[in-house]
Amino acid sequence: MDDGIFGLSPRRFVGKSAYPDAWLTVVPLGGLGEIGMNCMVWGTATTKVIIDCGLMFPSDYHLGVDVIIPRFDYITENKKDIRGIVLTHGHEDHIGALPWLLPDLRVPVYGSPFTLRLVEHKLRERGLTESTELVVVDPAVPLVLGDMTFHFIPVCHSIIDGMALGVETPAGRVVHTADFKIDPDPPDGTGTNLNAFRDFAGKNGVSLLLSDSTNIELPGRSLSERDVLANLRSLFRQARGRVIVTLFSSHIQRIQEVFDCADETGRSVIVGGRSLVNNIGMAGELHRLRPPKNLYLDAAEAPLLDDDKITLLVTGSQGEPLSALSRIAAGGHKHLSIHEGDVVIMSSRLIPGNTEAVNTLVDNLYRLGAEVLYDKEHPVHASGHAQQKELTEMIRAVRPRCFVPVHGEYRHLVKHARLARKCGVAELNTIVVEDGRPFTLTPGGITLEEPIEAESIMVDGKGVGDVGRILLRERHILGGEGLVVVVLVLDEESRNILYGPELFSKGFIFESRYDHVLEEAGRLVLEEVEGNPDATPEKLKDGIRTALRRFFRKILDRDPVIMPIVSLV
Repeated sequence: MDDGIFGLSPRRFVGKSAYPDAWLTVVPLGGLGEIGMNCMVWGTATTKVIIDCGLMFPSDYHLGVDVIIPRFDYITENKKDIRGIVLTHGHEDHIGALPWLLPDLRVPVYGSPFTLRLVEHKLRERGLTESTELVVVDPAVPLVLGDMTFHFIPVCHSIIDGMALGVETPAGRVVHTADFKIDPDPPDGTGTNLNAFRDFAGKNGVSLLLSDSTNIELPGRSLSERDVLANLRSLFRQARGRVIVTLFSSHIQRIQEVFDCADETGRSVIVGGRSLVNNIGMAGELHRLRPPKNLYLDAAEAPLLDDDKITLLVTGSQGEPLSALSRIAAGGHKHLSIHEGDVVIMSSRLIPGNTEAVNTLVDNLYRLGAEVLYDKEHPVHASGHAQQKELTEMIRAVRPRCFVPVHGEYRHLVKHARLARKCGVAELNTIVVEDGRPFTLTPGGITLEEPIEAESIMVDGKGVGDVGRILLRERHILGGEGLVVVVLVLDEESRNILYGPELFSKGFIFESRYDHVLEEAGRLVLEEVEGNPDATPEKLKDGIRTALRRFFRKILDRDPVIMPIVSLV
């Protein structure tokens, strides 16, 4: 791992030994070096607190993997010192890994009302609600955990109830922005109040700023949510048939905009997708949504209406095969279908890795006669992450002595650190670290600590951590080259062949077309058996595997997985 920009040495600063009671060690377990899986542990001489506990969705490389979560070894080794888990907001990359952590860690979980409703729903599915204490925080009331005091500063993001953290620590004041943007006039009224950050920083500024790096590569400012609302209004007014909107189910503010546009154009709203129904219900119970005049959470209960009187709000913005929109496009939804002239608005960003699925979905919608509008051509989505000008404003608002970029891939972290230096943060106080590289803040600066094991954990079904690099490599070989199974039964005493050798292939060749290749491979297996009469079954397997791999490479230039099954009876 990199020691930081320009070869920053961990011995350049006086470490925490010189400040026995005035230090803060931050241990990043996720979110530094990738987008997602945000999780870190803050520790002092007496207290440890977990900040967020998110997951990451797999890429195309992670064949068969459901989700990726942080490695919790450091947490379990230090769980007696942990006072709680503080959540910044309710996106999956900040709360999604809690079900894998909480069975082994019984501490309170702190967060905003909507964040904790999402957590509660998630934990209920795993039977963890009885054993977990969920504590709602109030931005007006600081939270004291050991020798750290947390101040919650509301920020604008693509989910309601997002909060930054202003934390009083023995090493000084620290600001963790979490995910944020600076929207001067968001429709729901919850903006990022820079004055609140300035007040927390005081006249001397903060000792450390940890800031969201996701959109550091984008110049200027992020699109205002009011601009998105204006564009949605225009599209609703122009539509002559049904308007179908798909978005992230947690984007309550955007859902409200769809409700408002439907009301203004005299449309009823029909909701499709379990996660949307659940989140609309939770936000409504918290009085964070104003439902339209006619809202139907069950498509089966919706009355028959003319197309120009209907808006469908559905899941499926990422082309998920089981989502409502994908089932509608495939003709597999019980109550909904695509009509000629439908306008489909894809009001969300495209998550890397989902491009092919989304493109296939869009093509299918066009085949059925729909018009599809998405962010490439129409500004129907605004990012929830700050761009360069907003990131600059945050740095200048809190005037940090030290700066560590978070929430981004490595290039994002490097570029954000450069921006901080341009804003006046000293080069030696600006470092780039990745997951597993703890650092300590003291009045003397930042000290890099020894790395810890932080390689992420892959979850496949009920298996947690049993899929690793070797298994993924085998899956790629299987997907690219196929499988050949060799079955052979020998008499244990005479070593005469009782059955086989029989060869089966899957994903390797068409057996009817290449049966001569498998016949020749069978002869090679016989030669291997006859040439090694005293070999153990394991030795025979190794020999068969080597001989067949060499043969298939020579004849077909292919390298399938060879699975010999040798039995003695």
